[in-house]
Amino acid sequence: MQMQETQDQVILEPQNAATHCIIWMHGLGADGYDFIAVAQHMARQMDLSSTRFLFPHAPVQPVTFAAGESMRSWYDILAANPRRLVEPNSLNQSVERISNLIQQQIADGVPSQNIFLVGFSQGGAVAWQTASDIEQPLGGMAALSTYMPLGQADEQLVFRPANQALAVFIGHGSRDGVVPISLGEEAKARMSQHGSEPEWHSYPMQHEVCVAEINDLCTFLQQQMYPA
Repeated sequence: MQMQETQDQVILEPQNAATHCIIWMHGLGADGYDFIAVAQHMARQMDLSSTRFLFPHAPVQPVTFAAGESMRSWYDILAANPRRLVEPNSLNQSVERISNLIQQQIADGVPSQNIFLVGFSQGGAVAWQTASDIEQPLGGMAALSTYMPLGQADEQLVFRPANQALAVFIGHGSRDGVVPISLGEEAKARMSQHGSEPEWHSYPMQHEVCVAEINDLCTFLQQQMYPA
């Protein structure tokens, strides 16, 4: 894969014409380079010769929960207890940006059913919201060490018809002290309540990814990209 860099994102171009695309959102305070090595590991585990990776950078903005410190953040986090209280306007701006990336890929000839969203931590919340909002059917999404962006306990993330049966991979660390595993379990339960059963994995790790998780993610993506 050949790496290209712009002000807004890092792109890994495949050796063949792209027929699939994975859009990967990083966590709070990181950037698009954070998962380049992971993608390269994945390329050794599965055939990604026709898969383009997009790693967008979140904008730099103040984060209320971090005492107003400016950092790369997909949206403002107002509080955590442990549920994150998400500022909706900044979240919607990021969702619109990722939705535009999806539309660009479709315009470039990648069918929407071949586009996958992956998000870690805060980036996973953007993946959840984008997948629920977008009108075209996606290939699937992966929520890694993350949570649904719900402000109140009675809120629901309502998926549009095109993605009500979306294939979803949820991975979480049982020792996660940043985003408790209970928030990942809550996301799974909410999907189950609406008749969609996500693929759930927990790992003996903290707020991170591990080789076992990435290998399981490869298996999931392989099944969705190239169903038997």
